Amino acid sequence: MKPKVQPTSVEQVMREDDFIVSKTDTKGVITYCNRIFMEFAKYDEHELIGQQHNIVRHPDMPRCIFKLLWDTIKQKQEINAYVKNLSSDGSYYWVHANVTPVIDDKGEIQGYYSVRRKPNQVRLEKIKQLYKTLLEEERKYGPKEGLQASSALLNNLLKNAGKSYEEFIFTL
Repeated sequence: MKPKVQPTSVEQVMREDDFIVSKTDTKGVITYCNRIFMEFAKYDEHELIGQQHNIVRHPDMPRCIFKLLWDTIKQKQEINAYVKNLSSDGSYYWVHANVTPVIDDKGEIQGYYSVRRKPNQVRLEKIKQLYKTLLEEERKYGPKEGLQASSALLNNLLKNAGKSYEEFIFTL
């Protein structure tokens, strides 16, 4: 069960040479986490292993971004995304995440591998504005309708830009 953490305004900033690494099973349950993940998440290894990866999900993250992420990796494709994570003490940290499916010899997904690094600050400022707009759209409606509304808003933005989400974030 995900512990209840009260978000604060305290930000942790990743160092240039930091790489946060984790592995999950196909349901998003953490099976491996590196020292830097534990440092930023402020959990011990035994508190992370066996937990859903959303243990570090910050409430400021639009749900449509996670839907996009899951839809992409379930199709055996990797994705890059900007994510705001929540630490056990309520502080937060932004990451540029690369999530890749782990595929066995039979072509079946066995789990997911994620490497996160310090985000580009110029792009991050633009992402923060986009995510704020998406989150506002989600909050106008109930949970199901909010996800649909923010997903539609994101899809329309990407369609108008003529880009995929990844192309969009890399050209900000």
